[in-house]
Amino acid sequence: MKNEILVTTTEKIPGQEYIVLGEVFGLTTQSKDIFRNIGAGLKNIIGGEIKDYTKMLDESRNIAVDRLRENAMKMGADVVVMMRFDSGSIGTDMQSVAAYGTAVKFK
Repeated sequence: MKNEILVTTTEKIPGQEYIVLGEVFGLTTQSKDIFRNIGAGLKNIIGGEIKDYTKMLDESRNIAVDRLRENAMKMGADVVVMMRFDSGSIGTDMQSVAAYGTAVKFK
């Protein structure tokens, strides 16, 4: 049901008029277990992509967008426009991802 909410990075949806309901967010904070952190530390020495962290960020992004959709539905929105991501580290082994945008309802 939450996939019924369109999420777009554009401001306008061609041929549609809407009213703005307000800002909407989806947040998550993730971490990897100690063994994966050790593996990432070793990879940091030799260089290259740390695939476990890339996977964690991808999962975090998907969770944040799902939560954004859920929150938009609670507001009665049809669409989220101008969606963006923000992320940041918390300590050395946690990553926070926020998906945010504007919840709107078609006229």
